Formats: sequence, structure tokens, C-alpha cells
Amino acid sequence: MRVLFVTNFCPHYRVRTFELLAGRLDVEFVFFSSGQEWYWERRHGLRVGDFPWRAVNTAGVARLVWRADVDVILKDIDGRLPLILAFLAAKLRRKPFVLWTGMWRHPRTFFHLLTYPLTRLLYRWSDAIAVYGEHVKAYLSSIGVAAEKVFVVTHAIDNAVYGRSVSEPERIALRARFGLGERPVVLFVGRLEASKGPDVLLEAFGRVPGDAVLAFVGAGSLEARLDRQAKSLGIKDRVVFAGYQAPENTVAWYAVADMLVLPSVTVRQGSEPWGLVVNEAMNQGIPVVASTAVGAAGGGLVQPGRNGLVVPERDAEALAAELSRLLNDPGLRRRLGAGARETIARWSNEQMVAGFVAAVDYAYAHGRARGP
Repeated sequence: MRVLFVTNFCPHYRVRTFELLAGRLDVEFVFFSSGQEWYWERRHGLRVGDFPWRAVNTAGVARLVWRADVDVILKDIDGRLPLILAFLAAKLRRKPFVLWTGMWRHPRTFFHLLTYPLTRLLYRWSDAIAVYGEHVKAYLSSIGVAAEKVFVVTHAIDNAVYGRSVSEPERIALRARFGLGERPVVLFVGRLEASKGPDVLLEAFGRVPGDAVLAFVGAGSLEARLDRQAKSLGIKDRVVFAGYQAPENTVAWYAVADMLVLPSVTVRQGSEPWGLVVNEAMNQGIPVVASTAVGAAGGGLVQPGRNGLVVPERDAEALAAELSRLLNDPGLRRRLGAGARETIARWSNEQMVAGFVAAVDYAYAHGRARGP
């Protein structure tokens, strides 16, 4: 079975996924973006790996999906025009179509509200839908999508990369470089943008007594404002802005941290589809505190009381209470951290690839059965 997999680009965390998928299916990947999306940290760059691929523009997508000698067309939900072109070509050519999506709350922008009826038709007419987790499947079910054609494609990373052993000298060097000392570390990794909720985290941390340090690893448009906020809260000496860090450099941060916090909030563009920093941090055996707007919480990776904690989004008071609880209870941190390592060991790329294969197989069988 030949598959054309059309997606915007290949980020660092998808290389291994695509390599494994190429080992299971006769697949060619088509990338149509140079990584200019609003949600992407451009300094991460784009990657490729040991799999068949080609980079094209939108016109190239149109030519490929119309002419390619394939049995199934798979397209992620990114890229408005490429998505429409891939879907229409699949239908006109009588090719089974698989949609890949992490959307679990429909965006409230004017464009998305205007096109919501078309989006529902896309869900309805796709032969199979591959989704990030159970939270997306539940959302699709709530708007009438048949459950039997929705396949959970477990959102995973290459655990071997983030589970590597971090030496004591590396930990000491990082602590010295950023002035962490021997203080407990509350860690945030990601873009400093409104959707990630760093201001909520800073407000919550300002209510947490003690000598713990809050480390922001990442850059973004809110950095100057967050710095002013830290000063106004009187905690500037307990807040570190580490700036942009390459993905491979974040592993040591997870190793020195006592917890990762992902306090994302729902914005007009929607809720956090997943939050792969959760997967990354769990590989170093630290608990995760996530908001209810984080897909990894809704999708079942963050399990309260087992490997982390979940708090209502935008609730600084509730977040402060959970941060204090973790900081004051080393035993709880150890127990949740052990649970995190145990959970993520089963949350693998192999499982993710198996989900893609199941979705493609279903679409091929049922799309062909329906015929013209």
C-alpha cells in the first residue's frame, strides 16, 4: 500500500516517528512549509531523516496529490490551502483520505468560526481520522464524528534522546552558569507567549514562599513584560530567564529541575494540542504540573496523583497551592517522578506509528469498499 503523507514540515521531534513509519508503510513525506508558523520556534530549524521525502510549495502539493501513484493520501490539519487541495484531490481521484489532527477545542478566530461548517464536513468525509489522544477523539465524538473511524495516534517523542543520563558535572555546570545554586528548581520550557500562560505561572510563583527558583527556558514576546512582573512581585532574585535553548540542551534542564510546569491557557486559536515538553520532562523522572488547557493532560499522559498534577487554567491560586505542595514534600516529588518515568516508557514512537498504520488500513479498506 502506497501512502502520500502531506504535512507542513519535519520538526526535530518527528524524525524518529517518520523513520519508523517508513519502515512500516510504503510512504513518501511531502513538506510544504519553511517553518514560519506562529507557533513554531524558528531557531529550532527543520529536520529530515532516513525516510523518503520532498519539499514543495503549495502548487507542488497540488500537482503531487493529483498525480502521485498512491493508494492513500494522509494530510495533517495544518495549512489551509494545502489541506483543501489534498482533500479535494483525494475525493476526485477516489483515493481514501486520512486526516491527522490535535484540535480538541475549535478555535474562536473569525476565520475559524466562518469555516466551522466546512471543518465539520471535512471530519465527516474523511475516511479515517488520526488524533493526538483520547481528548481529541472525545471532542470529535461530541460533534457527531463516528467513533469507529477515529484512531488515537499516541503523541510521542524519541524517548531515548530525552531519557539519556545527565552526568553530575553537567548538572553542576548548568546550575553554576545560571546561578541556580542548590535551590529547588521549578521549570518552564517553551515559548514565552500568551497561550503558554507564563504570566499565570509567575503570579502563582509569587505566592510560593521559600528559596525555590523559577526558571524560564525559552524566548518570546512576553519576556520583557515577565521581567517587569517579577520585579513588581518582589521575586526577581528567584526568577531566571535562560533564553532560547536548543532542544538537545533542554535535557540537562529537566535533570536539574524538581518539576516541570506547563500552565497553558485557552486563547482564540484554541487550546494546547498536546505539549511535548511533558513527554520530554517525564523521561528525566520529574513530575509535571499542567493546566486543564494542556492536551497532554486531557489526553491522559498527565495522570493526577500518579505522575503529576492538573490545575484549572488561569487559576494562579490553585497553581500556587500545588507548587507549594510539591516543593514541601520531597517524598511526593519522588513518587510522582517515578510514576512519570514508568508512564513515559510505554508512551512510545512505536505505539504512535501503530496508530497511523491502523488509521491508514481502515481508510484503505473502507474507502475502497464505498467506491465512487
